[in-house]
Amino acid sequence: MPRIVAADIEEVKSRINIADVIGERVALKSAGVGSLKGLCPFHDERSPSFNVRPSQGYYHCFGCGESGDVFTFLREMDHLSFSEAVELMAQRVGYELHYEEGGGPAPEKSSGRARLFAANTQAAEYFRQQLLSPEAEPARAFLGGRGFDPGAAAHFGVGYAPKGWDHLLNHLTGQGFTRDELITAGLVSTNQRGGVYDRFRGRIVWPIRDVTGQTIGFGARKLYDEDQGPKYLNTPETPIYKKNQVLYGLDLAKRDISRGDPKRVIVVEGYTDVMACHLAGLTTAVATCGTAFGSEHIRTLRRVMGDDSATGEVVFTFDGDEAGQKAALRAFSEAERFSAQTFVAVAPDGLDPCDLRLQRGDQAVRALLDTRSPMIEFVIDRKIAGFPLTSVEGRVGALRAAAPIVAEIKDRLIRPGYERTLAQRLGMDPTDVHREVEIAARGGRREERHAPAPGTAAPSVTLASLPRTTDVAMERDALTGILQYGHLIEPALFQRAIESPFRTPALDEVRKAILAVDRSKPGWGQAALDLLPQSLRQLGGEVLMRDFPARDEEHAAVSANDLCRRLIARALDAQKSELLGELQRLEPGSPEGRAVQIRLRDLEMERRRLIEET
Repeated sequence: MPRIVAADIEEVKSRINIADVIGERVALKSAGVGSLKGLCPFHDERSPSFNVRPSQGYYHCFGCGESGDVFTFLREMDHLSFSEAVELMAQRVGYELHYEEGGGPAPEKSSGRARLFAANTQAAEYFRQQLLSPEAEPARAFLGGRGFDPGAAAHFGVGYAPKGWDHLLNHLTGQGFTRDELITAGLVSTNQRGGVYDRFRGRIVWPIRDVTGQTIGFGARKLYDEDQGPKYLNTPETPIYKKNQVLYGLDLAKRDISRGDPKRVIVVEGYTDVMACHLAGLTTAVATCGTAFGSEHIRTLRRVMGDDSATGEVVFTFDGDEAGQKAALRAFSEAERFSAQTFVAVAPDGLDPCDLRLQRGDQAVRALLDTRSPMIEFVIDRKIAGFPLTSVEGRVGALRAAAPIVAEIKDRLIRPGYERTLAQRLGMDPTDVHREVEIAARGGRREERHAPAPGTAAPSVTLASLPRTTDVAMERDALTGILQYGHLIEPALFQRAIESPFRTPALDEVRKAILAVDRSKPGWGQAALDLLPQSLRQLGGEVLMRDFPARDEEHAAVSANDLCRRLIARALDAQKSELLGELQRLEPGSPEGRAVQIRLRDLEMERRRLIEET
């Protein structure tokens, strides 16, 4: 059996820049003199450990240990035989290979992948030519009705699959391809009787290419009412077409993605949306092919982006309908795998990019990016949209629905910000939101105190058993000041402070006891402690008897009054937060909204007066 002459193999290798070949799959950047690095295509990683040295024609990953030359890379990435890898590179540089008989081991058996690539390439050219035929008028009308001229169709390689059962079959077998090869490539199908027929018939066709630009499959939309098939029909899974890895338009977008500052990918939902974005100037748009966006798509994009930092952006465009919302939730479940920031952009009136361009022009498509919002905010808003936020029960239900979304955020510097965002959306206390998010992060396990068994006394609560938080410290000191120096606190200030709910349940019970007693009688402090349940008596005694942080009675009076003001200010802030949440749920400029704004203004003025009194 013939094999490639060894000298030809070395000649092809010498003419190939390994960085160019690998750079079509992986974003490479300088890693010192004569070295490039990127994210390894052979294993999932956050920081680049995959190194390429063009001068040696060699690559090595310090993470997983994969290494080799350009032929090794192609064999591992594309599952080619050695001969196929050499032939592919020879074709790339225009070098004619020579073969010899015998003289060594038999060549490896070809995997047939090169034949599948060739069959798809021939099919793409056939479909493109058919778009010019009289029968393809409905396809041309379809494109024209969506704002795509012949130049746009040619740029994206759009074609037409004619009606009939064997037009493509006959054309490709005439080119030397076997029926088995065409079946394996997904270009023809078989019936129950073993007959073979064209898979795509009477449809407009888009060629789907891998990141290197090789055609690996097709997506086709039906044009005729008599077509009983699905609206969109794609190539089935084949040795070279894996739908969970393929992104339509990536071959055209990869250069601008890798060179962008920031590096940005726009993920749309269909072939015409990709076309519309590219023609409008958003040349980094891609789309999935007949499947939801998933983890393999993320890996592909991360390699192209060189996504080892948080400087990049991935912008998803979804319809505003229920299906689009579900798509966003699915994407969010995967989006955490990106280092890049993820956003969602929804066009006015829920238009997709193709319709947006058709109705409002290229500028409207470019402006779509201006409307993007962080994906986490988009998902939170969709989660709470179905709850009646005007009721306590509705807000609690919305919090419990959205808390797991916030709990998914692994970055400890970012999560608190979104806890505050959620609190503002719901008009709830940020402490309550934080507590629910922590519960969600623990998998929904609530650390609740259960009632003691019958006949068993509840354990006593002490100051030492309370959490060490700023809220606990302020409430503890305020209660001590009130119990020890209440007679030195301004009466109105005292009353408003003791009426303000506490955030620590045990200390709030002490506050309620003080509020319940007649404070005009001597010994009212001890009377308040007598109202506490047995489990809180020790806590009440500790609060009453502990040292108050002041060096003399004059300073104690100042400090006690100040603590009361802080309690009142905190209560005012909670009211403001709730009103801000209510304002977001109202129509801008509505009478109700103006009333809320007036109340917010009054609260802010009240808070300023309170501060000025200190």
